[in-house]
Amino acid sequence: MSEKKSFHMSPEEFRKYGRAVVDWIADYYENIESFPVLSRAEPGQLRASLPSQPPVHGEAFEAILKDVNTLILPGITHWQSPNFFAFFPANASCPAILGELLSAGLGVQGMLWATSPACTELETHVLDWMADMIGLPGKFKSDSAGGGVIQDSASGAALCALLAARERATGYESNRVGCTGRLVVYTSSQTHSSVEKGVKVAGFGSDNLRVIEVDEKFALRPDVLASQIRKDRDAGLIPCFVCATVGTTSSNAIDPVAEIGRLCKQEGLWLHVDAAMSGTAAICPEYRHIHEGLEFADSYCFNPHKWMFTNFDCDCFFVADRAALIKTLSILPEYLKNKATESGAVIDYRDWHIPLGRRFRSLKLWFVIRHYGVEGLRRHVRQHVELAQNFVKWVQADERFELAAPAPLNLVCFRHKAGDAFNQKLVEKLNQSGKLYLTHTLLKNQYIIRFCIAQTYTEERHVREAWRQIQETADALEKS
Repeated sequence: MSEKKSFHMSPEEFRKYGRAVVDWIADYYENIESFPVLSRAEPGQLRASLPSQPPVHGEAFEAILKDVNTLILPGITHWQSPNFFAFFPANASCPAILGELLSAGLGVQGMLWATSPACTELETHVLDWMADMIGLPGKFKSDSAGGGVIQDSASGAALCALLAARERATGYESNRVGCTGRLVVYTSSQTHSSVEKGVKVAGFGSDNLRVIEVDEKFALRPDVLASQIRKDRDAGLIPCFVCATVGTTSSNAIDPVAEIGRLCKQEGLWLHVDAAMSGTAAICPEYRHIHEGLEFADSYCFNPHKWMFTNFDCDCFFVADRAALIKTLSILPEYLKNKATESGAVIDYRDWHIPLGRRFRSLKLWFVIRHYGVEGLRRHVRQHVELAQNFVKWVQADERFELAAPAPLNLVCFRHKAGDAFNQKLVEKLNQSGKLYLTHTLLKNQYIIRFCIAQTYTEERHVREAWRQIQETADALEKS
């Protein structure tokens, strides 16, 4: 009888093609500066190049990898390019990629301690490391009433914080009977949009979201917050949740967490602190002041996938009272019951976030910390901040340009004095060149150029060349 075809890739084939993929990634990083940073693909371009039906018969891996080059690469915006200065980064590194590969190979489903004890215990331990590395209060570590967990993003962290705050404010009744429409959430006008989305998903209702004014540095004003809380209480509403931001997306503004925290403690509101990108800076003791006031926070998050060389997705979310989070999210059907869970001696991270299933994300973070060490991470963070501050000086030295906001860390907001239309054309021309990628925001109703220095491999030469490109493109537009 003839042997049946298995269709699987054999271990030997996996070794062969695995090496080919690693070589492809290494070549990509070596040549990444040769690609236009912003993809030039047209809408529908990739789909028009693909067959309308899936292949009936399996194809050679060589053909698949070839199509990555010819079909996929043209549609890639190169987030790992050292000339990527847009948004906030989603940066990676070789140790993180290898950790992700190992996680994929193990294929762990880490919903319970029992489903892979190492998955849970490494995450708990690495999150405790992170708490120490960025100087968080001890209440956020696992040997206290709190602890940390890896979420997919700051958006997921914000939703979990909102849900826990909702339940605490209602004595855990809203999970049973639903929301009454009286709970109120407070953010600033600069808070990330994920909180507004979380307000909708969690059932607060967008009418119960209060957007608080900011000061001249674009930071939330505690006096206006206090006044709004009083108004809502007088109207029979229930103030519930405040989000303070350490490093807003538009301008990297840092809210006065201590003042906001004292108010939240006095009023009994849940305080969530979102430090998605800027939290990484606190690895350096000289920037740890950005965390002043965290002793008042109920929850805190930052993203190693933004500025700590750990590929997406990896958000570190900490709570001061894990019991409140677990009570909010825990559901235990019969098929998940086991002796370890019933003993109460282990953490089951399924109770710490929205999904039941979870990947072994702590591996890549563990790889990054162990490869770079705290010393190496600090070196690169300091270098990026120094480069940003140099960029600030170059902007100030050119009388055609002006700063649009303070630059406390690694984001510079600036504009050409010729006005909004000119600045928009400037960004479009620069991005079309393929030599760098910038994004914009609106501050005080003006079009502002954002220049963020946080990509893993960005060096001084990249920043200098970017500034030269900005100046030369501005020259050309002025003459046109």
